[in-house]
Amino acid sequence: MSQAAKTNYILNLYPTTKLLFTLFIALSVFIVPTYWYAYAMLPVCLIIAIAAGQGKEFITLVRNGLLILLVFIFLMQAFFYPGAQILWQAGILKITQEGILYGLNMTSRILAIGSAFILFFRITSVKDFVYSLEKLGLPPKGAYVVLATLQIIPEMKKQTSVIMDAQKTRGVETEGTMMVRAKAFLPTISPLILSSLASTEERAITLESRAFSAPVKKTHLYEIYKTKHDTVVRIGMLVALLILIAGRILL
Repeated sequence: MSQAAKTNYILNLYPTTKLLFTLFIALSVFIVPTYWYAYAMLPVCLIIAIAAGQGKEFITLVRNGLLILLVFIFLMQAFFYPGAQILWQAGILKITQEGILYGLNMTSRILAIGSAFILFFRITSVKDFVYSLEKLGLPPKGAYVVLATLQIIPEMKKQTSVIMDAQKTRGVETEGTMMVRAKAFLPTISPLILSSLASTEERAITLESRAFSAPVKKTHLYEIYKTKHDTVVRIGMLVALLILIAGRILL
C-alpha cells in the first residue's frame, strides 16, 4: 500500500463500512421517490472518488459501463411506456410524459446504484473485503469462492492480453476490421480456456499445500481493524437513513 493510501481516511475505512455506504445509497434511492435525489448520488460518489484519488478511474468506469445502458433504457421507456399525455408522435412511435418520468426514475436509480458499487470496488481492496467477510463468520471456503469470483474477470483480462501479444509475435492478426477480429477469436479463446483450467489446478494444489482444508482455526499474517472513523461514518449513515424514512412518512 502506498503512503498516500495509508493516510487517506476514505481508503482506510473498514470494508464493511464502505459496503454499508453502498447499500445505504441503494436503499435510499427507493425511500426518496424523486429522480433528482438519485441523480444527485452520482456527484456524491464522484466527490468521494476524487477525495480517495480514484476520480479519473471512476468517471471512466461510469461512462463505459453505464452510459450506453442508461441511454438505451431511457429511450425504450420514453417511446414505449404507455401514457395519456403524448408529447411527440410519428407513426407507431410516440413519446409520452409518463414514459419520460418513468425513464428518469428508472435510469436515475440504476445510475445511483451502479455508481455506488463502482465506487465501492474502486476504493476497496478485494482482499480486504473478503477478509472482512471471513471475520464476520463466512467460512474460509466461502471466502475463497467470493475472492475467486471477484478476481476472475481481471485475471482473464490479463491472460487475454498476454495471449494476444503472444499470438501477434506468431503472425496472427488480432487488430483491424470485425472480420479480422473474428478470425483471431479462436486462436485466442482456446489458450485462454486451457490456461484458466491450469491456473485453477495450480491454485487448488497451492491451497492444499497450505492446509486450507484442515479442520483447524485459521491464522492470518495480514490484519485490518476498525477505527473511530468507521464508527462516525456508520452513525452518520444510520441517522441519515432514519431522517429519510421519517421524511418519507411525513411528506
